[in-house]
Amino acid sequence: MEHLTIRDIARMTDVSSATVSRVVNGSGLVKEETRVKIQRVISENAYVPNPMARGLSRGRPDTVTVVLPDISNPFFSEVVKGISAIADENHLKIILYDTDETLQRESAFLNGITPVHTRGIIVAPVSDSDDSDSSQLGLVSDRSVPVVLVDRDVKGSNFDGVFIDNIKGARDAVDALLAAGHTDIAIIAGPEGSKPGRERLIGYRNAIEGAGREVDESLICHGDFRLESGYQLTKDILSAARIPTAIFSCNNLMTLGVIKALRENQVSVPEDIALIGFDSIEMLDILGSPISHVARPTYEMGRIAMQLMLDQLEPSIQDDHKVQRVTLTPELVLQGSEVLVPKKK
Repeated sequence: MEHLTIRDIARMTDVSSATVSRVVNGSGLVKEETRVKIQRVISENAYVPNPMARGLSRGRPDTVTVVLPDISNPFFSEVVKGISAIADENHLKIILYDTDETLQRESAFLNGITPVHTRGIIVAPVSDSDDSDSSQLGLVSDRSVPVVLVDRDVKGSNFDGVFIDNIKGARDAVDALLAAGHTDIAIIAGPEGSKPGRERLIGYRNAIEGAGREVDESLICHGDFRLESGYQLTKDILSAARIPTAIFSCNNLMTLGVIKALRENQVSVPEDIALIGFDSIEMLDILGSPISHVARPTYEMGRIAMQLMLDQLEPSIQDDHKVQRVTLTPELVLQGSEVLVPKKK
């Protein structure tokens, strides 16, 4: 077939254009049976992807902008690696911008974004409960700049995005602490204005209530996903009249803050207090002090986010594009720091 397009292949294989685009661009988001069917049609018709059709049209930049709240966070660094891997395969460049978890910085940056500056925006918004985030990204999209969310959502979102099942991840972690015999479990939660912060707290509550216990509100501490908040809140926990036997920390940087405070106060994990964190911390493994944690397919989140962007940049599917929101499942990795150590009498 002459001048075969992605839409032609989609019609011949009875799948969506987005699915064909994923196969063409090497994404792993397609069932093997479907992938084989599409590849057979591609081979039989000698289809060759046209880089111009992938959005690299004359007069348009070959860059995708990645807007993140904290590029020093290893989680986001790994996400960027995944984004870059797919971008490289498709001859696109990545530009990074750090909002420093600040709505004002994020808003000021997005306000100036037009198709002249970038092909599209992949963003982890500062907040999903603030109307300004939603309206700002809506304006970006209205300027014909595609938007893909990663990890965090925005209020009333109708954007493509890739997320994690935060509720399950948090519940699995707290269930493990309960199974180890803990009854007083403190949580250092993230900001309630963010999807991860809010959902991980829900998972904590679900676990406690699922065990037939009443949630002790005094054991709930709200951090801001930064090391300093984990540090200060742990100092508060250790100075309380009743010190919990376990802490669940809701992101890697706050977990580092927890560990810093515990070591300053000569509190050992898990001999004196148990600890589970959300996200792995490779440095702790290297130092021989592994912490039980909720692991996420971080690199894959980046790859999927970039693939969702490519789907939007493909001219042959822009007219019939359907919003795609992907939720991945985390894995609980137990390494001993969740153990309840009986106190000697």
